[in-house]
Amino acid sequence: MFDLGIQELIVIFAVVLIVFGPKKLPELARSLGKGVAELKKALNGIKDQIDTEVKEVHNPLHEGLSDTYEGVDLTGKTAKEKKDDHSPLTEKTDDKADRKTSEDEGEEAGRKAE
Repeated sequence: MFDLGIQELIVIFAVVLIVFGPKKLPELARSLGKGVAELKKALNGIKDQIDTEVKEVHNPLHEGLSDTYEGVDLTGKTAKEKKDDHSPLTEKTDDKADRKTSEDEGEEAGRKAE
């Protein structure tokens, strides 16, 4: 993160030692350690609170959207068309009429090229 090498750390330690003195240095390090621990604890608390809030919003929203999705007709038919429509399992279709022959495809390709 800071890309500090050994030389930079030695210089920083020397400056801190000169400024605060050898008697205050252990107390300063202890205070700094406690401060960093409290900061981590506070950040974890904030993270947990945000996660809880997101879940409280996400779960009802997700349930509502899934209910909406189940009610949506993806076939694009109107309610009247649905009523008139017969079940596709009971209808029999002519498979030969649905298949295109290679001659039909060739004729269509020729028409498109013109």
